[in-house]
Amino acid sequence: MASKQRDRFPTQPSQTAATRERAPRLEICILAGGLSSRMGRDKSKLQLGGKSLLLHIRRTARTLNIPVRIIRRDLVSRCGPLGGIYTALKTTSTDAVLFLACDMPQVSESLLRNLLEHSASRKKAIFTWSDDTAGFPFLLRREMLPVVEQLLLDKNYSLQILAKETRAQQFHPTRKFRLELLNINTPADWHKLKEHFEK
Repeated sequence: MASKQRDRFPTQPSQTAATRERAPRLEICILAGGLSSRMGRDKSKLQLGGKSLLLHIRRTARTLNIPVRIIRRDLVSRCGPLGGIYTALKTTSTDAVLFLACDMPQVSESLLRNLLEHSASRKKAIFTWSDDTAGFPFLLRREMLPVVEQLLLDKNYSLQILAKETRAQQFHPTRKFRLELLNINTPADWHKLKEHFEK
């Protein structure tokens, strides 16, 4: 029981001081430094219900009572999400980072808490899996930085490869969370999201 508790990430301020000392420290990083080339404009600034996509996901992240940081400029550019992942792990002062994407405004507090509950194992990483694909949100420990660095050197920018190389645990959300995993890459995606939001 004690070893399992040490591997838990704290999400509630009501935890005892002893538990917090044993548990790895965690922060949330929202990746917002992409080129948005397929969208043709900055996705983080798109307005949904009078709020930007970035503001939607940031407000959700803050409900977890975990420090939230936005990664706007990648230390290594033109590498897709891997550039933001590298930047976050390179500059974090915590033991682990929960990664969110600015173009997934429907992700809920409930989904994130479910993922954190599943991260209580000894695995080095945990990725959300949908349609046999690894994606956001996901959690990496800072000790995985060398893996990310090697992938950048090899020009392997795929999240699928990152999940494989970190031997990540798979988190499979229930069907009720499926729409929350929709990310906005193209104008067609954006139109679909607005239609759903306005229903």
